[in-house]
Amino acid sequence: MHRTLRKIPVILAIAVLALSSVGWVYPEHRDITLIAIRNLDAERRALLDQLWAHARRGHETRFTQSVADPEQGRAPLQIDFAAWPAIAADHSCSPADMLTSITTSEWILDVAGVAAEFKHRLSEATRNDQRDNAMRDADLLLQRADPEYATRSAGSPVHYPIGRQSVSMTPTQYFDTCFAAGADMNAYGAYGWYHYSALLKARRYRTETLSAGERTVLAQSILADEAYAAHFLQDVFAAGHAAVTRGSSATRKGTHDYFNEFGYETKLWNGPSVVLVGDVYMRTEDAELAAVALQRSLEQVLDAVKGISPVNGFETTMNVGSGPDTLNTCTEWWVPKRQYDAGYWNLLSEVLAVTPIPGLGEGLGELPRFQAELGPFIGIMAATRGSAFDHGFGPGQNQTGAQGSIEFMVQFGVGLEGIMNKSSDGQAFIAAGNRLDGPSSSNVLGDASLKQYGALFSAIPTRQPYELRVRLPFWLVPGDLLVAAPVLLVVAPEMLPQMAVGATNGGLIPWQARLFTSFGSFQFVLGREIGISMYGYGANDDKFLYADEQDGLVKFLGVRSVQFTFPLLEYRPFREFAMGQSSRLKLQIFAGVDVPMRVRVVDPASASVPTLRNVWHGGIRLAFDWRHYF
Repeated sequence: MHRTLRKIPVILAIAVLALSSVGWVYPEHRDITLIAIRNLDAERRALLDQLWAHARRGHETRFTQSVADPEQGRAPLQIDFAAWPAIAADHSCSPADMLTSITTSEWILDVAGVAAEFKHRLSEATRNDQRDNAMRDADLLLQRADPEYATRSAGSPVHYPIGRQSVSMTPTQYFDTCFAAGADMNAYGAYGWYHYSALLKARRYRTETLSAGERTVLAQSILADEAYAAHFLQDVFAAGHAAVTRGSSATRKGTHDYFNEFGYETKLWNGPSVVLVGDVYMRTEDAELAAVALQRSLEQVLDAVKGISPVNGFETTMNVGSGPDTLNTCTEWWVPKRQYDAGYWNLLSEVLAVTPIPGLGEGLGELPRFQAELGPFIGIMAATRGSAFDHGFGPGQNQTGAQGSIEFMVQFGVGLEGIMNKSSDGQAFIAAGNRLDGPSSSNVLGDASLKQYGALFSAIPTRQPYELRVRLPFWLVPGDLLVAAPVLLVVAPEMLPQMAVGATNGGLIPWQARLFTSFGSFQFVLGREIGISMYGYGANDDKFLYADEQDGLVKFLGVRSVQFTFPLLEYRPFREFAMGQSSRLKLQIFAGVDVPMRVRVVDPASASVPTLRNVWHGGIRLAFDWRHYF
């Protein structure tokens, strides 16, 4: 029990605050690798094919015959090496974990199939909303195939480079910072760690006498370590990573999304200026740029296998073993201590020279930062709405009517927007305030001649209720997170983040996932939000004129009622990036019911109390929503 209690802060941080933003999406990682392999010279390509042939032994049904299969299609039945960097870190936590999943799991083929279909949809997309919808659908399917997909590297900075301390930092000074023991785990540090492991194993592969089985194990390990390293090398070319270099998970996520879409201008360490974009937006030139660095990295490993690499002269006696590296990027938040051979820095410089210079860290000249809607917030909500109802409260009031309202509320909550992609909707808030309803267009008698008296004889008069609104995502049925969370924290804490991620991305049956168009997004929200309006619960109850058909009297009533309003469909016309705050408009189509709770006769005092009926209503609500995130 005490171990479970110690996990609660971590679980809540994952389930309620923020998740990591990965770099390129699966098909983009794979495309970069395909280009790098294609550009190898004939001798090195033959050596890679030989290494792959040894790695395939015993796994011929799972590994493709070719090391890179560009014609794999939209329903792959096998995994090629080009897909390994895409599986690394996003669908695994270490090279050892990755290799186990590739060789033994069935879900990895489902992941590959989703990625292949995702690639096809991206190739056909001509607008950003089409890319957003493709990513939404792919993420939902990937989460279903790989339940740990969204939470695997929750909050970890490993996919990002470290910010430069000044513009005068030399490449050597910068990369020393990235590899220093105790530094934040970062993309360059992770690349250097796994690439070094691959090189040392390649030297063993060349110099040691190995049995066929040992050679297969070592070939798999070399490829696994290098593929895992390649993932992070590719990540530094994504704009949202080259620019996102510090801050909370919410800041990294918001800035990540902004620069990935709108681009980041920088230079490579060896000089040329480039404009980068990020995941889902990758262009051919982006893939080719990243492939240059990856090609150099692969060439170094293959040269070590061939025996013509400086690795042969390394003085290190470190035993890296025969199996894939086990350093866990899902749990390792700081660069571990490791003794690198002095000659390794020369090899690294060849690769890192063609990577982009990341942005400055905190201080003068830093890039602007944007806050994703993640974390606790306080805000205000102002709205206007128009509603229509089928009849009045009285049995004889059968006219349809309409009324307008304005409202103002203060809200408190937690944002979980964009956990996986833009379609994620994790708003959880409680808002309280006041609303002013105008008089209904229908009158107490249904007599058209009464219109000349204005609102005096309205069937439903002007009222001013206390307003409460609650919004909470759900996994299967409304409110299930409230019930399940305390239970799961005790009996199955690892399931809570998965359930929370599922809830914020449309639920188990993802019919509430957001749909993007070129003019805004739409989302079914039935069950996610409820408005409760309490009429007549102030110092005085609401006063109604009522024509009672039973005794023929016109009565003056005091009424208390509670109105329940359920948004059905929500439209958001725009999305704004901001730092520390957000503002947006949203249009909701809603339906609900007004339930009389207490009725009394004010005048004549001796008259009988009538029985009022429920009033059903529907309408449109336009809300301005402003939040300040902490």
